[in-house]
Amino acid sequence: MPHKFHIPVLGLGFSIDTPLKVARYGISSVVSIVDDELTERMRKYHSKLNGITYNAIEKKEKQFRTKRITAYLNLLHDLIDEQFEDLKQQDFISGNDICRYFELLPIASQLRQGYELMMEYPEGESKKIFQQLLRSKMVKGSIDVNIMAKVDKLNFAKGEYLGDDQTDALAALKGFAESKLNGAVVLSAGMNPKLYAFIERFKAFYPNDKAEFNKRIILKVSDFRSALIQSKFLAKKGLWVSEFRIESGLNCGGHAFATDGFLLGPILEDFKFNRLAMQKELFELYQNALKQKQLDVKQAPHQKITVQGGIGTAEENEFLLQRYQLDATGWGSPFLLVPEVTNVDEQTLNQLAKATQDDYYLSNSSPLGVLFNNFKHASMEKLRLKRIAEGKPGSPCTKKYLCNNTEFTIEPICTASKKYQQLKINQLLSFNLSAEEYQERFDQITEKVCLCEGLCTSTYIKTHQLKQKESTAVAICPGPNLAFFNGIYSLDEMVNHIYGNANLLEHIDRPHLFINELNLYIDYLNAQVKIYLKEVNDKKIKYLNSFKQQLENGVSYYKNLFTDWPNTDLLTQLFGAEQRLQNIKI
Repeated sequence: MPHKFHIPVLGLGFSIDTPLKVARYGISSVVSIVDDELTERMRKYHSKLNGITYNAIEKKEKQFRTKRITAYLNLLHDLIDEQFEDLKQQDFISGNDICRYFELLPIASQLRQGYELMMEYPEGESKKIFQQLLRSKMVKGSIDVNIMAKVDKLNFAKGEYLGDDQTDALAALKGFAESKLNGAVVLSAGMNPKLYAFIERFKAFYPNDKAEFNKRIILKVSDFRSALIQSKFLAKKGLWVSEFRIESGLNCGGHAFATDGFLLGPILEDFKFNRLAMQKELFELYQNALKQKQLDVKQAPHQKITVQGGIGTAEENEFLLQRYQLDATGWGSPFLLVPEVTNVDEQTLNQLAKATQDDYYLSNSSPLGVLFNNFKHASMEKLRLKRIAEGKPGSPCTKKYLCNNTEFTIEPICTASKKYQQLKINQLLSFNLSAEEYQERFDQITEKVCLCEGLCTSTYIKTHQLKQKESTAVAICPGPNLAFFNGIYSLDEMVNHIYGNANLLEHIDRPHLFINELNLYIDYLNAQVKIYLKEVNDKKIKYLNSFKQQLENGVSYYKNLFTDWPNTDLLTQLFGAEQRLQNIKI
């Protein structure tokens, strides 16, 4: 790929059509395929926009979810191919998209330097040959898809189970596998053995005669151990992990999977140190599994390691690439402030542009029971509080993607739904609790919000697709790093910032990526201590001490890393964080 960064998945709708906006410039991005209703509506929208006949795929059709996802991904493929071919045929005239393609590249890249040299050439046959050579080197950005592995609801029709291959995650995977895309599926949010075994059915994930893949597998992981366990499981089935996408546990957008105190720096060091040994171990398992399928590979396919979550400056970006020998980085939340790339409605966009650190917080809003990065001024949060004030907590549950609770019902329901919250509050009333304890537990119940609707609403508002009775309440899940970006930017401005050709954070007082994450973990530990010590036991004390010890190990690692650092302020920041950590008593 011509670029050394990618745009990760952003919620459900925020990056649902991002490839249409950046792939022609060689920038890779990720589309969520959790919500087939969203993909179907976006297929209708972009078909109409491009004068393409749209034939609806109705829910009454067999395997409608798979068909909808395949149809949308095929549309993206075709439109982007058309965009790219049109771009390649343009004249090299300043202001044309073909020039923008090259001008977005890093200044140090050979392709960018070749372009600038060509532009200085006098008109003539040599210049035309040079231009054709540059055109032949142009590559589209990858159109990748994201599946949250454990969001895998069972599906029924007229009371009958539709089968294991029609659960939400498996149907989505099939939709991708049967599409035209030559891209990757990003598997996130933990391991789903049933889903991983299902991948084995599709030939597109196996190498061709040239040892190339039509479909690739990317694992989003938070530490080396989990990466090794998951990739070995896949390798034994003859499936190769083409990329490990390491994400900070807390300094990221969306759901936050706090590691047990393991910090990003030491995690990256683990990958750097063990990379070759892991690749060798995986290739032996992979090769043996392929032999049983009458496939033969002589050499281990390429395996990338990338990182994302909280990167904010070109210096941090370049440091990560060089120090840990990474293949690329991911820049997510900052692109929420780039309207030509993502789908953020105008009201939310302006709120994000003015927000401060206090406006971002780690919440229990997600019905998945996983920590969720939230934004205080999101209209979904205001709607939640309004419903509570009116004595009607909870949300209507129409999409049912996150229905996983059977505490009161035979069929799973969502903990953000009106039905569940009313049942749970009624139960709470029967416990004869003190006013203080009742309120605390009431707040825990009613904190959950509908993400299925809220994470799509902004897209529908921006594309003028919001239906008459649909809520206008927007849920958004930026990472805490977005607090330091205070503006609305163009694609060119953000890419120039990433590569160090501009500085969008000039005069902004911002801690280093590693220090910021460390402080987030210390805040998290503080909160856990307060929760656990209400009902203390040996197991909880052991967990908290182990967590704190890992953070202390991380601090020691950073002390060694920062000792010869040109910026002496980093050690001062680190010592301040260390003091905060030492003050936590368990």
